[in-house]
Amino acid sequence: MIDTDYIRMMARYSAWQNANVTASADALEHAGRQAGRGAFFGSIQGTLNHLLWGDRIWMHRFAETGMPRTASIRESVDETDGWTDYCPARSAMDRVISDWAARLEPSWLDGDLTWYSTAADRSICKPKQALVVHFFNHGTHHRGQVHAMLTASGCATADTDIPLMPD
Repeated sequence: MIDTDYIRMMARYSAWQNANVTASADALEHAGRQAGRGAFFGSIQGTLNHLLWGDRIWMHRFAETGMPRTASIRESVDETDGWTDYCPARSAMDRVISDWAARLEPSWLDGDLTWYSTAADRSICKPKQALVVHFFNHGTHHRGQVHAMLTASGCATADTDIPLMPD
């Protein structure tokens, strides 16, 4: 299904896109990032916090890194205390993901991962390869929501296509 080259490319892509949406959102005032915009997680800041939360929880499951600050999906919109907390936390998480991807042995992709899901209130066991694909798709999905909110607010946004990713 996937291999470590795919994971490394997607880690690079995610870091690039996280930097792009962060730079675009940085052009907004605090109120603009906090404004409810009809997205599932409400605001630009809420959606970015949820994405950071999701990256933290999956990296904890994949690599036993630190847990998210907040305990649930519902609380994930408060993963950071604000923009000045979010920006360095996002960069740090992208480094964690990139470092994990760089060190990942192909054999890690074999087999399943079992974890307790608070969202489903049960243990779940799924193939690691499918979970890694989900991990990166989750980020792409929510960055797409943020991109739409940024565009609607008049912010300039950068390219999002993988073939345009810098080397």
